[in-house]
Amino acid sequence: MTVERRARRFSSERLERVARRLINTSPLCSLATVTPGGRAHINHMYFAWNDAFEVFWISDPGSVHSRNLIRNRSAAVTIYASNQVWGRPDRGIQLFGTAGVAKAAEAARAYGRRFRDFDPEANELPYYRFRPRNLKLFDERALAAGTLVTARVTRGGLSWLKTEVWA
Repeated sequence: MTVERRARRFSSERLERVARRLINTSPLCSLATVTPGGRAHINHMYFAWNDAFEVFWISDPGSVHSRNLIRNRSAAVTIYASNQVWGRPDRGIQLFGTAGVAKAAEAARAYGRRFRDFDPEANELPYYRFRPRNLKLFDERALAAGTLVTARVTRGGLSWLKTEVWA
């Protein structure tokens, strides 16, 4: 099976609707960072997000992923429902960009909206923010079977870049 480019475009409104639904499929995401030696590192964590598709999390500054971000801000995030079943329509979202320490007030607001029991006064750890440049959507129900759509994240929302299909 190979991946082929297609000319099919998707509107910003549709891409944003699909992306928001995909981000809400799980309270957990996986964050990929790069070690000083150039190796990949991955971490699972709870997250919140805002309308600009920025992802926020709380973490110990001594953790491997937090230390990695001090040296190299390059990062990627993936979110998907882990209860999907082989052979049925699949879905998930990948985000590519940069990350670092966030302003506490904005991150705490995002956490409070996502997690009702979150108490910002009880949190002693720093907040982090991931800022996506691009994202890749995979939602076989909303976009078509075997279809991957890449979009650029802009101030005005999402802008279609390319469509790929498994052929």
